[in-house]
Amino acid sequence: MAAEPLSLRPLLADLEARDLKRQRRTVRRGVPGTADIELDGRPCVDFCSNDYLGLSAHPQVVEAFVAAARIHGVGARASHLITGHQAEHAALEQELAAYAGRERALVFSTGYMANLGLVRALAGRGAAVLGDELNHASLIDGGRLSGATLDRYPHADAAALERQLAAQPAGPRFVLTDGVFSMDGDLAPLPALAAACARHGAFLAVDDAHGLGVIGDSGRGSLEHFGLSQIQVPALVGTFGKAFGTFGAFVAGSEELVETLIQRARTYIYTTALPPAIAAATRAALAVSIAEPWRRERVLALTRRFRELATAAGIRLGVSETPIQPILMGSAESAMRASNALLERGYFVAAIRPPTVPADTSRLRVTLSAAHRDEDVEGLIVALAAILEPE
Repeated sequence: MAAEPLSLRPLLADLEARDLKRQRRTVRRGVPGTADIELDGRPCVDFCSNDYLGLSAHPQVVEAFVAAARIHGVGARASHLITGHQAEHAALEQELAAYAGRERALVFSTGYMANLGLVRALAGRGAAVLGDELNHASLIDGGRLSGATLDRYPHADAAALERQLAAQPAGPRFVLTDGVFSMDGDLAPLPALAAACARHGAFLAVDDAHGLGVIGDSGRGSLEHFGLSQIQVPALVGTFGKAFGTFGAFVAGSEELVETLIQRARTYIYTTALPPAIAAATRAALAVSIAEPWRRERVLALTRRFRELATAAGIRLGVSETPIQPILMGSAESAMRASNALLERGYFVAAIRPPTVPADTSRLRVTLSAAHRDEDVEGLIVALAAILEPE
């Protein structure tokens, strides 16, 4: 007698019953240079995207993409080690290395692939990987898939990390952390982490996806903010899909690190190279971010304004001083209810629920952009104050 086929309906029904079922929405952009969108046909202001500098539709970035596509075509046609590595990739890597203050940079197709490739290339059986408990999923999965022993230390607790490093048996040790944590918006205590790693001979890798372009005196990210060198932080991971408004990622570090990744990072070796037009657009975005520092200044000013207005309205915020501003709601149900109420008022703020965040910490995750208008922020505060009033 044939076995019953596997049914996934109970899984989906359980997620829906617990308000954890995700929903895709179809987005259409509004006026270029603004945060206006249509969400499933409903006009609203987007307070969810990671387009911190408003570069995803910048004319120079778009034109660079179009011009490169006319020359190079759409796809890279092969992996980097066959015929996929083209002049635009090489130029972007050189410019990224100079931007990050590192010897070399290596372009990956996504941030997830960059983190998986980095950790798996360096760590393996007999090694120990230690990561912040609130790290991005790609860092966690990199540790899990590496074959190394994986341990997690309490969030942003350098003293706890030091104790765990001291307790590790002899062997290679790797410490992984976000620079700016994607769901809380706070910065990792990188100087203390780097000092602990130096004392115990551990290799520190920082994923600064949400710091690059925004944090630091010139927007070079968390490492610039804290004044940390390549020696103190041997591996820097960055993405293009946040502040730079395009797509893809990179790892920057020493000559030896990048060459090792070229030889051993499976997510680099065994995948088609990033489209050269995307590389060209990213080069343009990088140049614009440097030439137009007002964009970084604008998003940070809007962040401060949001926090001032929220505090005056009695809205409780976390400690974040970055464009990521979470508002804790607790249950998934309350976060969903608040998100839907905001959408009714013309503002899209996604509800972030487990497993993206720990149980009972579901939240509204507000993200600010240089594309927001003053009235967008002011209107959001009015809407938040209305829906968060005690029932």
